[in-house]
Amino acid sequence: MVNFRTDLALERREIYRKANQLEKEIEGIEAEEEKVDDKIVVNRVKVTTSNGEEAIGKPIGNYITVDLKELKTATEEDIEKASNVVTKELKELIGQHIGPQDSILVVGLGNEYVTPDALGPKVITQIDVTRHILNYMPEILDSKTREVSAVSPGVLGTTGIETQEILKGIVENVKPKMLIVIDALASKSIERISSTVQIADTGIVPGAGVGNTRKELSQNSLGIPVIAVGIPTVVDLATITDDCLDLFITKLQDEAKSNDYLNSLKEQDNYEEIKEALVPNGYNMIVTPKEIDELIENMSSVVARGINFAM
Repeated sequence: MVNFRTDLALERREIYRKANQLEKEIEGIEAEEEKVDDKIVVNRVKVTTSNGEEAIGKPIGNYITVDLKELKTATEEDIEKASNVVTKELKELIGQHIGPQDSILVVGLGNEYVTPDALGPKVITQIDVTRHILNYMPEILDSKTREVSAVSPGVLGTTGIETQEILKGIVENVKPKMLIVIDALASKSIERISSTVQIADTGIVPGAGVGNTRKELSQNSLGIPVIAVGIPTVVDLATITDDCLDLFITKLQDEAKSNDYLNSLKEQDNYEEIKEALVPNGYNMIVTPKEIDELIENMSSVVARGINFAM
């Protein structure tokens, strides 16, 4: 059984192919890459069969990953360009499931008081909501305006209520045609922390990436399509150690030019061995960058603008 330690379908595909030494694509998986410019790359992974589903541990559906480089030093122009890419991908995915004027509820998961987990609540404050205006002052809006509402339901530790239970009540009363759920994710790559957006039309299992799995939010559980927009904000210590080991070996290889032992060591996935050393001592921490405040601000702007323009 492959230990994926990531929420990203693209990374799960990479891990599975490496673990099984596959040169061809996994049966039941379709993948393509589009380079938008020097800073933005879009990868689309589509799970088409139960075999693909079993291989990477993700339900049948579409998974779009937008990688954004140099986000720490992003300018306003960079953020706008990135949000336009998110808009394009999200708009196309929305159009596959509902009509142009069907109502949407945007849900921001996470804890606003914990920075790496505050993405969802921060995005919600920037969403252009229209439901109340359409109900009470429809004359001031265009007749083609979509009904949009938004909520940040908090976390189980604060509310004592499962997010799925809260959303079931809201869906039953507000009756949106679709949910767009924003959440922080876990990644296996240091490079992707707060610089990658994953958009999926299969819903989400909150907390799965950090071993704190909650009830899933999906069409199966809520009765309407659920698009998940997630950004990795944390990695675990074993992943960082494994990545650092690869970087260290690369440095030694560059200096030594050739070393059979280092070559073989780098080819291995050392995550499990490292984790086995860390976990018994309570050292397998979840880690986030020191610049996480600024990264979350930038990424919340990218996601909020992307959603607003898509709707």
